[in-house]
This record gives sequence, structure tokens and C-alpha cells, in this order.
Amino acid sequence: MTTDLAAFAKEKGVKYFMISFTDLFGGQRAKLVPAQAIADMQEDGAGFAGFATWLDMTPAHPDMLAVPDPSSVIQLPWKPEVAWVAANCVMEGQEVAQAPRNVLRRLVDEAADEGLHVKTGIEAEFFLLTPDGSQISDEFDTAAKPCYDQQAVMRRYDVVREICDYMLDMGWGPYQNDHEDANGQFEMNWDFDDALQTADKHSFFKFMTKSVAEKHGLRATFMPKPIEGLTGNGCHAHISVWDAPGAASKVNVFAGEGEGQTGEVGLSERGKHFLGGIMKHASALAAITNPTVNSYKRINAPRTTSGATWAPNTVTWTGNNRTHMVRVPGPGRFELRLPDGAANPYLLQAIIIAAGLSGIRSKADPGKRHDIDMYAEGHKVRGAPKLPLNMLDALRAYDKDKGLKAAMGAEFSAAYLKLKTQEWHDFTSYFSGWEKENTLDI
Repeated sequence: MTTDLAAFAKEKGVKYFMISFTDLFGGQRAKLVPAQAIADMQEDGAGFAGFATWLDMTPAHPDMLAVPDPSSVIQLPWKPEVAWVAANCVMEGQEVAQAPRNVLRRLVDEAADEGLHVKTGIEAEFFLLTPDGSQISDEFDTAAKPCYDQQAVMRRYDVVREICDYMLDMGWGPYQNDHEDANGQFEMNWDFDDALQTADKHSFFKFMTKSVAEKHGLRATFMPKPIEGLTGNGCHAHISVWDAPGAASKVNVFAGEGEGQTGEVGLSERGKHFLGGIMKHASALAAITNPTVNSYKRINAPRTTSGATWAPNTVTWTGNNRTHMVRVPGPGRFELRLPDGAANPYLLQAIIIAAGLSGIRSKADPGKRHDIDMYAEGHKVRGAPKLPLNMLDALRAYDKDKGLKAAMGAEFSAAYLKLKTQEWHDFTSYFSGWEKENTLDI
């Protein structure tokens, strides 16, 4: 683990560091710092005006300092003279409570105090589009069921291979890459890790994928629903809890023993309660896991051209069945299928921990397990809440969930709700072509 960035630069031939932090809307902000200045920056941080980013600050606020976390440093595989390093935001000697990485770090520590170490893996889906973002980049990628299309993935081999090679070199343990369910859509998987490490990797993966796509004259997007009628970009999270962090962990706290726990799905009592917290807070969760206006074009979408959206619209859980919000594909873990590609990497992990800890503490019951095809028979389910229909409904659900707001932090929750509500008002003031087409002659 790197502890001295100046020594890292000398050893690796790094000339510049990108000191990076992520704002409330998931925007990655950075300053490019010469290696000769990194020792001072590691101690004091790089200065930013928080108001110039999506943080709830004013121009009158003092400098916000982004203090790099040397354990997160990554040398850019495609530009080795530059290294990226995630930073923690500080102002006047105090951590900025609304900064997403700080929110996650606090919750990781809170879970660790109870002997719980959350590990996650994410499935980051993305489209490769033309540079202007107007259409998919492969004119021959037109199959009605394009998932796992062998020819289509090989036509984008140079992009996929380059990204996967970099992950191999960085030791992430990538294990499969595929063409996904929409034309022009891809998914790349790497090994699960402690929640903070997964969030850092998720952030870097988005940066890397966009950079490599640009290098090849393409545009990568993680937008939840970039193409009407096609399957959207999910960001499924696979969740387990262990007795210790990193390689020190030996016991999967979620691993059950079959009957007497939650039956054949193999979740322990604490695993069941963690899942119960996810189910209990699901509607509020959506404000974080599905954070944009466009997000609700994915989770409340009509059937796509491939035949299924692969996204949930109801708060239900199941065994190995992809039509529900939560799937338990095997003992000791479960998959949350709610998040989409717009999810903030740090807030996604934070909200999972916050909801799960709430469930464990209150011994929450996840409710009845359903094994039906929700797309064909979902109307038969009684009593399961529907997920929010739009971003405003999700924000209202989050605002009403006092326990979850408190767990995420009062300052963060107030800032997030304020800025996201402003974003909603900005959206509603926009006049669309649909309005004229459908109401001009009313």
C-alpha cells in the first residue's frame, strides 16, 4: 500500500498527479499537480472552490482542500506519466460532511465498530456511442436480441481489450466482458472488494472507460437510458458482509446454513436482516441509487426491443431470478438490481451500508420471498410497494425516511435534497417537443 506519493512518483516515473474528488452529482473534479509539489499537497491538500462544483456551498465559503489518500493511487495505464488519486475533502481542519467519499468512509467505520465489513462487486454497464452521443457507434449492431453477440463484441474488441488489459495490469481481477442486452451496450466485471476500494475502482473505471473510448474516437456513457426503446445501463451491486477487511477476512457473515436461516437461499440471520433493511428503505434508496431524471426511464420502462428491461419496478426479492429488485443467486451474498449507471460510486456504497446496518439493528424482516416472473405475473403480488415513478417521488421518499437520512448524515442529506430538488425544478421548467406535439392544438 502506497503511503508516500513523492516516493511513488520517483519509483514509477510519474510526472503529474490528478488529485480527484467526487461531488454530490457524481461529477469527478480534479487538479493536475506536478510530482515536485505532491509532498506538500499530500499534507495540506489541493485547494478548490466548493461552490464551483455540485456541493451545497456559496462563493463566500473558504477553500475546500482535497487531501489525497495515497492508498488509492493508480498510475494511468494509458498515460503512465500521470497518476490518479482519490481525495478526502476538508475545510478549515474539518472533514466536509456532505462530501460523498467522507460519507462512505464514516459508514465503513461505523460498520467496522460493530465487527461488520461490507464487500461489494458492481456490474458497470455502458454504451459506446458516436462522439456526439446521438446514436450507437456500431452501425451493424442491430440484432433484436444482441446480448452476448459474438460478432458485435469483437467489432469493439480493441476498446474492450484495452480496458480489460489495464484492469489485469492493475490487479483488479477482471473475469468476464460481454456485449449486453442493448445494441451498443457492454459490461465488464472485476473482483469484489471492500466497499471503499470498490467505490474508488468504480470511479476510476468510469474515468478510464470514457478516456479509452475517446482515444478510439467513440463516446462511452453510463447514462441510465441513453437510447429510447433499448435496455438501460444498470449498475447491479453484489453484497456480502465479512468479519474483517481485505485479505484478513475469514468468515462470511451472510453465509447461512440452509433451513432455519432463510431457507434454501443460504442467508444467515444477519444476512436476512441486512436484506430487510434494503427492502424497508427501498423507495428512499432510489434517490441515491437512481439519482437522475433519466433514471426513471429505466426502472419504469415499457418492454424493450429485446423483450425485457432487466430492471425492477417493485420492491420484491427472490432466489436466482433476475426479474426482482433483489436476487439471491447463491449462499452468502445477494444482488441489488436497483442501481443504475448514474449512481455516485461513493454514495451507492454508503446507502447500501446505511440501509443494511439499519436492518441489522432493527432485526428487519425482508418480507415474503417471491419466485414468479415479475414481468409476466407481477400484477399478482399484493402489498409490495412500487418503486418511485420519478426523481421527485424518490426525493420525497428519502426526505420522509428520517432514519436513513440520519444514517447518511444530516448535512449530507440536507445538501443532497436541496441540490437535487433544484435540479428537478430545472427539469420541469424545460419545454419538450412532446408538449407541443401533444397539446399545441388542445
